[in-house]
Amino acid sequence: MAELATIARPYAEALYKASVGDLAAVSTWVEELAAIAGNAQLLQFADSPKVTSAQVFDVIAGVAKTALGDQAKNFLRTVIENGRLAVLPEIAAQFRALKNAQSGSSDAIVFSAFPIDQAALADVAATLEKRFGRKLNVSVELQPELIGGIRVVVGDEVLDTSVKARLEQMKVALTA
Repeated sequence: MAELATIARPYAEALYKASVGDLAAVSTWVEELAAIAGNAQLLQFADSPKVTSAQVFDVIAGVAKTALGDQAKNFLRTVIENGRLAVLPEIAAQFRALKNAQSGSSDAIVFSAFPIDQAALADVAATLEKRFGRKLNVSVELQPELIGGIRVVVGDEVLDTSVKARLEQMKVALTA
């Protein structure tokens, strides 16, 4: 993983410096391209010696839902021509980290056993922002094995209030 981070860093920093005026729009298409580049079949297609860089670019540009501007097209061509398509998700993650550092916010992933509606998520986000003392970009992922409650990951901090965690604590207390 360290190797991917090392390879991705210059791309993320260059993209960040080139797009300081329009970080939100760039973030949108970088995240979309990263999601596309995360597809194993696409990576296998791109690694084929019979496929040209232009063909890979055309496939990705054709799949993208948002219209790619000149900056996005140039960035994507550079990544493909340098053989770094597999690194694109890490580039997006590092770009997001740079953007968050500039805005003073962090990404927060809320793991929940059940779907959370928008009103409840807004309440949870407000509480978490007070708890962690910074603005949070909250996303939700379902994990049915939690049984109930939520587990929140903000950077390297974890707040676990799930039923599964409480049962584990009880198990440890009873067997000690």
